[in-house]
Amino acid sequence: MQLNDNKKETGSVSGFAIGRLLPVVLLLAGLILFFVLDLDHYVTFETIREQRHWLTSQVTEFGIFAVMVFVVAYGVAVAFSLPVGLLFSLTGGFLFGEWLGTLYSVIGATLGATVLFMVARSALGDPLRERAGPWLSKVERGFADNALSYLLVLRLIVVFPFWVVNLVPAFLGVPLGTYVLGTFIGVIPGAFVINLAGAGLGAIFDTGEAFSPANVFTPEIIGALAGLAILALLPALRGRWKARRRDLS
Repeated sequence: MQLNDNKKETGSVSGFAIGRLLPVVLLLAGLILFFVLDLDHYVTFETIREQRHWLTSQVTEFGIFAVMVFVVAYGVAVAFSLPVGLLFSLTGGFLFGEWLGTLYSVIGATLGATVLFMVARSALGDPLRERAGPWLSKVERGFADNALSYLLVLRLIVVFPFWVVNLVPAFLGVPLGTYVLGTFIGVIPGAFVINLAGAGLGAIFDTGEAFSPANVFTPEIIGALAGLAILALLPALRGRWKARRRDLS
């Protein structure tokens, strides 16, 4: 009887683990298929140039439905960690203008990032904390004290890949509300810069000039984003300074 109970328990735990990991497997499979099917060769700047009239006609014809398709497509791309975020934001600026394009891009990016965050936290966050030991708990406590500030810094500094910033907070126990707020606010500056560049694509298409996405983030833009990141970090630095003073007194 006890042996049967153990088998049932093992089976239930195994089933739970498989069920919990299934979303991760699906997201990884989608990312792998994106490259196996060579879809990355179609999602390019040249595709936007070639399909510009069709894209603008779809926005004119379908209106809000076209907006919904754009937001959902952006969210799916972020959830699957596809390397197309820059291109999507450029397209948003081209199709909807810098202001609405930024809004739609931020909503799509936040939705996709939230899905990835929830999948990673439920499937990998708890097992990782159980196996990592006390050092992760210490890092988690330090991050939690100023989670919003740290998350804003990670979002504003474009050095870190977007998918990395989506995953790290999931492993550090960041609350969902804090994550959504930090993501939404943190991606606005970078999204606006890219959408502003995207809004000028029409003129580039008309002149036939070459365009490189690398030209979007100039040293001046990177410096401005770094400045915003420093400002976002000030509350955390102030809290650590006050805590150090209390320890010394």
